[in-house]
Formats: sequence, structure tokens, C-alpha cells
Amino acid sequence: MKAPLAITAGDCAGIGPEITARALASFPEETFRLYTNRALFERACQTAGVSLPTNVIWCDLPLNAPVESIQPGCVQAATGDLAYRAVVQAGQDTLSGLARGIVTAPFNKAAIHLAGHTDVPGHTELLARLCGKPEATMAFFSPNLLVSLVTIHCALREVPALITQPRLLRVLKDTADAVQRLKQRRPRIGVLALNPHAGEGGAFGDEEAQVIQPTMALASEWADFEGPLVPDTALIESNGANRYDAFVAMYHDQGLIPFKLRAFDCGVNVTLGLPLIRTSPDHGTAFNLAWQGKASAESMIHAIACARQLSA
Repeated sequence: MKAPLAITAGDCAGIGPEITARALASFPEETFRLYTNRALFERACQTAGVSLPTNVIWCDLPLNAPVESIQPGCVQAATGDLAYRAVVQAGQDTLSGLARGIVTAPFNKAAIHLAGHTDVPGHTELLARLCGKPEATMAFFSPNLLVSLVTIHCALREVPALITQPRLLRVLKDTADAVQRLKQRRPRIGVLALNPHAGEGGAFGDEEAQVIQPTMALASEWADFEGPLVPDTALIESNGANRYDAFVAMYHDQGLIPFKLRAFDCGVNVTLGLPLIRTSPDHGTAFNLAWQGKASAESMIHAIACARQLSA
């Protein structure tokens, strides 16, 4: 039998417990390893009026605070530390073969930092470090769209200097490999420009000519890369976006804004380029909805389905 998927419940002061419980109930035929503090998870679900999952192996982690002291919808060190340790333990267990992949409910970066883990920008970077990799590729997947990012969690002013040939080449390779795995064909991938109008012949910047185009040429053995494409129209369906299997965006919001406009409810965050599979919903902890029974589990369900597909 295949090893189960590992599920981390995220920041339990947010919507993580509720969406996790609802999503796991959508796969009653499968057993999952659930990483969280069981007592806190149960309290959150009970308050939200959500039934506890019955198809789980509980990986019960200690909480560095009394369960009754945790307040829903608030940034707290205890829940940040719990979320951090859940990802670390799930990652280690996946690398050792106890799980075949990880699905992570959202954690809160401010809570993670408040707990002292100030060197963790997000799940992607944390898992890369666990795998001994300097970087991994953040990508977003829906049934009809895949968008990967060259730069992730950094200030916009830092982006041009971070678009180097080695980094872009890695993202192009990771994206091509993902499409090949999912669709079993030579990929056709659109690469977005960094600058408005794709630089307009150098009038608005030369990154397209100096870095992006030469790197695409180097990567041509892996896929048919097209671009650099004008960013403001590339992902518009009526403009022919559907002819591409995937897009590579140069920075976070360049890729995420059009992706979420097209696929917010069914979007999945996928980490590429690591020796493990990891997916997650494409939204955050939604503290304003915590423990109220109102949060949609749709993206979490899609994240689990995607991890099942990738680990089949």
C-alpha cells in the first residue's frame, strides 16, 4: 500500500482546522496523517460546528500554551510555533517515507516570526531548507492554468536583481517538468516579461534582452518557451492564453493577480523542484473568519486532490 498523505492544519487560530476537517471528509476512502495539536484542533472544530475527521492518523504535537488560552483570529506565538513544527515534522516524515506528500493548510507569517522563526518567509522556503535545497519554485495550479514564479517573497524593488540566469533557468526547468508530469507531452510555456510592453525595445528596461530571452534559448530542450510576453494581456483567455500549458511570471503579484482572478476557488499552491510533493490552498489564514463555520474548504479539497494526482 502507498504511504498516506501528510496534512498540516496550519495556524489553528485561523481557518486551518475547519477547512482541514471539511476537506478530509471529502475523501472518506483515504487515510491521512494529520499534524497538529489534537486538543486545539478539536476545540476549533467544535466551536465552528464542524465534525472531526475520522480518517486520520493523529500526529499530535505539543502546544506551548494552555489550549484554553488560544484566541481565534489573533496572531499568537503558540499557534505560530505549532504550525512551524507541524511542517517540519511532516516534511521529515515525508522524506523518510512515512508519507508520500504534504498538503499544508495556511500558516501566518507574523505568528511564525513572533514564535522566533524569523528566517522563514513561507512554506516554500522552509521546505526547501528541509530538503537541503537553496531554493524551490512556487507555482499555482488549477485545472486549466499553471503559473510559476521566478521571485517569491521579496520587496518589489529587489526583483530585477534577483532575475538571474541560474534562477530563471531553474524555474523554467521545474515548470517544464511539472507540465510533463501532469500532461505527458512536450510543454508549451509562456514566459512573461518583467517590464511594461515587454520593455518596448529597451525603452522601459533591458532585462528581457539581457536575461530572459537568452535563458529561454538555453532551456529550449525542455519545452517550447514563448516570449517574453507582454504581461498585461498574456493570461487573458480571449487573447489566446489557453494555448499555453503554463506561464512563468517574474514576480509574485504579476502571476498571482491574474491567476486568482481566473481560479481563486479551485487554485492550488504547488512547490516544484524538491524531492517531495507539497500542495496547499492558494489563500491565507483568514483570521476574520476563524472558528465561525463560514470558511470554504474548496481550495483545500483541490489541494488534496492535486497531491493525490501528483503522488499517484
